[in-house]
Amino acid sequence: MTDSEVGLPGVASANTVSALDGGPDLVQLLTPQGDRVENAEFTPYAAHLGAEDLRGFYRDLVLIRRVDTEATALQRQGELGIWASLLGQEAAQVGSGRALAPQDYAFPTYREHGVAWCRGVDPLNLLGLFRGVNHGGWDPHEKNFHLYTIVIGAQTLHATGYAMGVQRDGDVGTGNPDRDTAVIAYFGDGASAQGDVNEGFVFASVQNAPVVFFCQNNQWAISAPTERQTRIPLYRRAAGFGFPGVRVDGNDVIAVYAVTRAALERARSGNGPTLVEAYTYRMGAHTTSDDPTRYRVAAELDVWKGRDPIGRLRLHLVAAGFADDAFFAEVERESDLLAVRVREGCLAMPNPDPRTMFDHAYVDAHPLLDAERREFTAYHDSFEPAEQVSH
Repeated sequence: MTDSEVGLPGVASANTVSALDGGPDLVQLLTPQGDRVENAEFTPYAAHLGAEDLRGFYRDLVLIRRVDTEATALQRQGELGIWASLLGQEAAQVGSGRALAPQDYAFPTYREHGVAWCRGVDPLNLLGLFRGVNHGGWDPHEKNFHLYTIVIGAQTLHATGYAMGVQRDGDVGTGNPDRDTAVIAYFGDGASAQGDVNEGFVFASVQNAPVVFFCQNNQWAISAPTERQTRIPLYRRAAGFGFPGVRVDGNDVIAVYAVTRAALERARSGNGPTLVEAYTYRMGAHTTSDDPTRYRVAAELDVWKGRDPIGRLRLHLVAAGFADDAFFAEVERESDLLAVRVREGCLAMPNPDPRTMFDHAYVDAHPLLDAERREFTAYHDSFEPAEQVSH
């Protein structure tokens, strides 16, 4: 089956790069040196981006990295139970997040802090989850951004089911840009080996569901490299399920935006799913409980530091005359203020009453749960107030 037979919106061949950089099919619109390059298939999807849009991308990248940095520090200080860093993956998340229409719905894993930022989720909501004081704290229906999913790959089935519902509601292919809706499911290269992900592919394909499967291939499924998970590039798996796949430079925020926008428009118009593989790199640990120095070499990290998504866009903004020192200084100042708000807000979070864990387990009263509530309440009240463990 060829790409054209499954209606692929195009896999770039104009920009040939080495296998280390993702292979000859990698879609790239901004080189690591900050130079704009053309791609016949996807450049039109980014043609409307002006200086203000690109400055906005840069601001997003810097601010969400600062949130990530502060959250990591807070975990090291014992204020968060754990944290899943996005260091190095900011462009994949911001580019795809900014491509979403207001009515589109996103299903994240536990690392999509940049997408959450683009959907208007307060970073303190993310920290509350990892601090263990709430389940996320944002309204998924208000933000069109689902709660974080810890079970690896499960959100692809959620996304596919939601997309099938959107389709049955008649909100696909109407030609009304304010009504037609697409769904996007985020997952990593490690999750691509999970049964849930592949089942999602099957259902989305045969139902022609309006869903974009967005795989952030950061090269490592915790300690397992990608070559231990697949013998072909991940985006090529899509052909076996009957829908197109495309590999994009995940450190190129412009290319990610263009490719995701094309895939979302394809879904909204009723042409079914697409698999987008954002070829990127996890520059930090898998989570704060992980030590990546035990399974990868420093030289590999050094190579990818030279492809940093923030530095790449900054080079372009300067070369194009889109930004000056005053702009970068203002973004840095905003970053400092955000860091203060994140730190102070995290420390000020009220600890929940542990007895509330029983409040929303069932819709109606349940005798076993009621008995457990009474037993726990008696245990809880047996402690002196100063000795009570709040969380």
